Amino acid sequence: MDDSETRSKGAATRDGEEERLDSWKKIAVYLKRDVSTVQRWERREGMPVHRHLHDKLGSVFAYRSELDAWWVSRRAGLEAQTTGADQPVQAPRTGEPRTRWTRWTRWTRLLLLATLTALALAGALTWLVRERGDSWRSPLANARFTRLSDLGNAEQAAALSRDGRQVAFLAGQGAQLDVWGGEVGPGHYRNLTGGALPNIVNPALRVLDFSADGTLVTLWTRRADGSRPEDVSVLAVPVDGGPLRPYLPAAAEFAWSRDRRLVYHTTAPGDPLFVRAPGASEDHRIYVAPAGVHCHFPLWSPDDAYIYFLRGLPPDDWDIWRVRPSGEALEQITAQKTRMSYPVMLDPRTLVYLATDEDGSGPWMYAVDVDRRVPHRISTGLESYTSLAASADGTRLVTTIATARTSLWQLSLGQAPAGAGPALVAENGRSPRMGRDLLLYVAWQRGRLGIWTLRQGAARELWSSAHARLIGSPALSPDGSSVAFFVREDDRSRLYLVDSDGSHPRVVTESLALRGNLAWAPDGRSLVSAIVHDGEPHVMRIPLNGDAPLPLIAEYSLDPVWSPDGQFLVYSGADVGTTFPLRAAAADGRPYPLPSVMLTRGARRVAFLRNPGQLVILRGDIGHKDLWLLDLGTGAQRLLAQLPPDFSIGDFDISADGTEMVFDRQQSSSYLALIERSPQ
Repeated sequence: MDDSETRSKGAATRDGEEERLDSWKKIAVYLKRDVSTVQRWERREGMPVHRHLHDKLGSVFAYRSELDAWWVSRRAGLEAQTTGADQPVQAPRTGEPRTRWTRWTRWTRLLLLATLTALALAGALTWLVRERGDSWRSPLANARFTRLSDLGNAEQAAALSRDGRQVAFLAGQGAQLDVWGGEVGPGHYRNLTGGALPNIVNPALRVLDFSADGTLVTLWTRRADGSRPEDVSVLAVPVDGGPLRPYLPAAAEFAWSRDRRLVYHTTAPGDPLFVRAPGASEDHRIYVAPAGVHCHFPLWSPDDAYIYFLRGLPPDDWDIWRVRPSGEALEQITAQKTRMSYPVMLDPRTLVYLATDEDGSGPWMYAVDVDRRVPHRISTGLESYTSLAASADGTRLVTTIATARTSLWQLSLGQAPAGAGPALVAENGRSPRMGRDLLLYVAWQRGRLGIWTLRQGAARELWSSAHARLIGSPALSPDGSSVAFFVREDDRSRLYLVDSDGSHPRVVTESLALRGNLAWAPDGRSLVSAIVHDGEPHVMRIPLNGDAPLPLIAEYSLDPVWSPDGQFLVYSGADVGTTFPLRAAAADGRPYPLPSVMLTRGARRVAFLRNPGQLVILRGDIGHKDLWLLDLGTGAQRLLAQLPPDFSIGDFDISADGTEMVFDRQQSSSYLALIERSPQ
């Protein structure tokens, strides 16, 4: 031990205050090496490990500075051996807290940390983008579309066999539609029903399908008014033609799994879903919705792990749900709350379906990854889709593509000349409401949905939006001064009032889940409409001063219409299969006597004719209806006006004096198309 070490050691012993850094572990921690490495450096490199006695002012800094100086000198020697350089490196001054090497090492560590942080953030953002669906790719990208047929108007309800080789659809002329079918491809198709079945149209169901082996075309049909379970059934006809035969009695829709299990639903309240297993003694009910809520379009996932179906309230409050074949694990897949139909699965994760946008336009084609659950619209252009089917492997789809329009027509209910028919009022419009000197209606103009008035032949816009979805029809106040309407816009539900000249638009409320049509109370101080509560619509009174709605009718109720004297209102009840009952309530909500009346789906709109005892209703099948007059005292019904076979009414209104009516005519021209996509 040299003299300096002896003096230092003696000083440390005398004072007793100096700190002896004689721990190999502490030195190793400082150098960020293990103890054995530090010991080896001392022996081989002459590192000043044991020069560790310092005075009490800055002993640690002095020692670290000495170590740093040795390391800088040693590194310079190693570099000189590598590069041939013979330039000395100046050692740092004793007592300096940090050398350039120490600072460089610190910035290197910071740079490395920043780089790793950036990489981690980039990975997290990539994951987030993927999870949010921003990396979505359309399942129909690069698919080939081929037009298959053009047999006439209203081609609809396309169906495809599991192997993708046979196609079936509805087509015809006028009100009579038949089932057509044949091999996929532009060519000739055979009429399989020949006018034998009048009631085979129901846009709310998959009315056509194929048997599991593809030898039969199956079709939904309805007898009588469809109010009894036995009125609805599934029939079948051979793909090559032949007599009709029973297939699934009392069932409305069905689907086969790959292992030959069958899922179907009946028309009982809640559309209960049943699963039939091969060899089982009885069918197993797996789900039933609350009364008034419907379950349509059941289908199996490709791996048979789930049954998907549409659940909601007709006509435009639907979403996709799924459940295990055992009835367990009920889940909601979408939250669009719009009109939906014809879901198909292309693979275990990709589901394609038809749906309208929030503004009511469409139906368009949508797709959703059932794991991520972010819907994406995958169709473009002005054409809408009315049906969709897919092969079992998802490589072939068939669809009916339609161009739809609505127009306004006027019909005289008085002493009209013999043979006088409807007269065109406006080529673009729907949901008419008649006032004393104006006609109120809804129309698309320049890509915007708007509410318009027509006075003495001059049209004027009251309100419009490029993004809003109008719920129900606008309502004109009894004195004709104000218009009330309800829209979905920017994820909000808004009840608006606007003066009939378009001035003073204001929002009454933004918190109600309205369904169906609005109606003004006779005194003009409030509105009545159905509001969804606990999943079921109930007619409530809505004050215009912003107060909370007041319950009016306790049962399932939609589309209220006040009697001219304000003593009672008429409304429609829950669907029973393809029909629903007509009911009435007094002004205070108590039941009001009304003859027993069952109407067909699509006929919820009713209107009074001059006095409280006469009600105009729509009667007929789903595809075509005429105007009938119902006597509320006796229950007697008589034909009021017969419309041409190619006229389909969506909504109507009658003038206060009962001499004329205005209605919207719904028309569409459609064709069958094949979509071929590459296997994924």
